[in-house]
Amino acid sequence: MGFDAQIEALNLTLPPASTPAGAYKLAVRSGNQLYVSGHGPTQLNGAWLTGSVVDDLDLKEAYAAARQTGLAMLATLRAELGSLDAIEYLVKATGFVNCPSDFTQQPQVMNGFSELMGEVFGPEAGFAARSAVGVGSLPGGIPVEVEAIFQLR
Repeated sequence: MGFDAQIEALNLTLPPASTPAGAYKLAVRSGNQLYVSGHGPTQLNGAWLTGSVVDDLDLKEAYAAARQTGLAMLATLRAELGSLDAIEYLVKATGFVNCPSDFTQQPQVMNGFSELMGEVFGPEAGFAARSAVGVGSLPGGIPVEVEAIFQLR
């Protein structure tokens, strides 16, 4: 089954594809790799989910925000490539979590993104090298931002 078909099989609904919020590109292709700019949790209505982990969102809600960020990135990938089937595998993901300095569960938040990628692309192609970092704030007050590198077919 292809990756586009997997989205349908999982009954996932992608939000609208993002547009750049500044002087940058959402994705840049270099050879057979696609570098994807930081994405946040875009909701189905196009608005961003906002809030700080711990202060506004608990761990379960932060995990869901990271998962929603993954859905937003999939929408951008489909818009950029025409089909998710152009992807071979996810190489690297870096997640930034808007949280207080004593919060230490960034990896558990980032699992929301990573587990979604594993569902869509399968564990071999969807689980990547990964970093999860806590930060004091993110653009627009979003709780999670993720950037990634994909290997293309």
